[in-house]
Amino acid sequence: MSEPIIQMKNIEKHFGSVIALAGVSVDIFPGECHCLLGDNGAGKSTFIKTMSGVHKPTKGEIVFDGKPMNFARPRNAMAAGIATVHQHLAMIPLMSVSRNFFMGNEPIRKIGPIRLFDHEHANTVTMEAMKKMGINLRGPDQAVGTLSGGERQTVAISRAVHFGAKVLILDEPTSALGVRQTSNVLATIDKVRKEGVAVVFITHNVRHALAVGDRFTVLNRGTTLGTAKKGEITAEELQDMMAGGQELAVLEGSLGGTV
Repeated sequence: MSEPIIQMKNIEKHFGSVIALAGVSVDIFPGECHCLLGDNGAGKSTFIKTMSGVHKPTKGEIVFDGKPMNFARPRNAMAAGIATVHQHLAMIPLMSVSRNFFMGNEPIRKIGPIRLFDHEHANTVTMEAMKKMGINLRGPDQAVGTLSGGERQTVAISRAVHFGAKVLILDEPTSALGVRQTSNVLATIDKVRKEGVAVVFITHNVRHALAVGDRFTVLNRGTTLGTAKKGEITAEELQDMMAGGQELAVLEGSLGGTV
């Protein structure tokens, strides 16, 4: 088995007297999809923000590619190869797919002292990347706003991988999508994983997690309830852990089995 690309060791994060994370440890491996599940307030957002350099851990250690890391800001994490695709994508709807694909990494063509955006290079790369992910564009100049939600997610994922992501954090990418669009995003995750990228998939949906996940970690109130490999845990067990387990069973009994 390969070594973890990133290790989160006993991570604690305090905001004043509030303990958002209380000793969370997770190993993320290349070429695997690690699903992070939990109810609202479980600590998922704080955890991925700590992993991606938004927050500095109060205690604990982050080891990336075998070396201890202390990312000062998200830009440092991105430069190292940790990319985050948020639920609300940072894209400009009226701008073309190729322009959005290269936003912040614009290819430049020089004509004497003049520097111009290299449309030809951007268009060629964008079309190849989208075709590889199974998205058939009318053309690279198609406005991002005309794409479906799932297709926009695929553009963002493909963009992150193209620019060197070793760890790809996906924050609830399927939460606002229909069945067909969700299927497209899950297929994209599978393709990215097969390219050797480590995927951290944050989701509330157990079915979506089980469809592509290799490992599953459940968070509850800033602690881990455990990590299981695919085949070691059922959908019912995952759902039960997320919903509070015994607490939910007691409530269901008191309400006559209506929960």
